[in-house]
Amino acid sequence: MREERTFQLSNKELKRVVVVRKVIEKELTQVRAAELLGLSERQVGRLTVRMRAEGEGGLAHRLRGRASNRKLAEATQEQVMALCQERYQGFGPTLATEKLEELDGVVVNRETLRQWLIAARVWVPRRKACPHRERRERKACRGELVQMDGSHHDWLEGRGPKLVLMGLIDDATGEGFGRFYDYEGTVPALDSFYHYVKKYG
Repeated sequence: MREERTFQLSNKELKRVVVVRKVIEKELTQVRAAELLGLSERQVGRLTVRMRAEGEGGLAHRLRGRASNRKLAEATQEQVMALCQERYQGFGPTLATEKLEELDGVVVNRETLRQWLIAARVWVPRRKACPHRERRERKACRGELVQMDGSHHDWLEGRGPKLVLMGLIDDATGEGFGRFYDYEGTVPALDSFYHYVKKYG
């Protein structure tokens, strides 16, 4: 005698039962059924085979009655967090992940463990310290470091052509020197440096 089983189907599963039954009774094609259910023809074919073999219960979700992946994850999380607080207090996620696998046989993703530890306030990530820019000390002697730059500007305030000021500044003394040129380039740079050396040595 065949054992009777009772299934509670969701609305989505009930719709599948109705449509697949029409496919079995040749009232609908698999193509039309796939359109109605938002599935591929191949999936509709599988559902049809399953319903013929197992009846309407064959269309019930396959994981019904089993613990969900989320539940399993919660149980694993509780176990891992307990181990971290008992044995691995103060460990960062990378080291804790290695020790959990090596000593306890528990495999957990490092990033997942990191998120769990932060959420439980068991571990606080350290911010990477930004290197503070220190002010460089000036050179000790005049002429040890001379910096040069070209500055494009309307130096004559519209009363003549735009010029480039080739400026030089001594790092030790802060003393400046400059000459005007029509453009910024190698010749003006060398010429201004020549005049600087001629004046200051």
